[in-house]
Amino acid sequence: MYSWDFYTVMQSFDLFLIGIWTTFLYTIGSIALGVVIGLAACFARLSRFAALRVLARSYQELFRCTPLLVQILWAYYALPMLLGVSISNTTAGVLTLSLYVGSFYAEIFRGGINAIDKGQREAAAAVGMSGVQSMTHIILPQAVKKMLPAFINQSVIQVKNTSLLYAISVAELTYMTSVVNSETYRPLEAYSLAALMYFVMLFPLTQIADHFERRMRRSD
Repeated sequence: MYSWDFYTVMQSFDLFLIGIWTTFLYTIGSIALGVVIGLAACFARLSRFAALRVLARSYQELFRCTPLLVQILWAYYALPMLLGVSISNTTAGVLTLSLYVGSFYAEIFRGGINAIDKGQREAAAAVGMSGVQSMTHIILPQAVKKMLPAFINQSVIQVKNTSLLYAISVAELTYMTSVVNSETYRPLEAYSLAALMYFVMLFPLTQIADHFERRMRRSD
């Protein structure tokens, strides 16, 4: 019968903390950049200019239809060969995570905006509001409510996506867990503790998403 030994693993708890902090930084940084990228791609998709729509759609499909792990490895190993410059694992990680989540955010934003009745845009135009004014004061405030559940769920997934940075030696939680395992030779305890840490981080976020989804259904 297997004899559990969490004491040995807990002696390296400082490494887990480093991993959690790095995971947090990459998650927040990539979400912030992803929102900016997603908004730009969203408005490009809604643009009257066909070239912008095609460009934004191509970007979205490229990142949504290829595995994130392949994207990370390509950005770290292949992109420097094309550009002729060195790219750190931090730069490759943040860039890839941001572009990846931005492609999903763009669709979430676009869906939220398109869900608002077109009659409201027409009413805003009838009272002399510009397109920017109607979007800022009428469309977006209503669209945000519809976007929130999907946005939070995608952000929860982004926390888990950071674990793929293990492949390029970024010191996030999964990578640091492997370091603990190599020091203690207790894989069952180390990875069980890591799974528990991910659960503690993500469970409250999933509950928040469910809360907003219930509120939205009631308001509808």
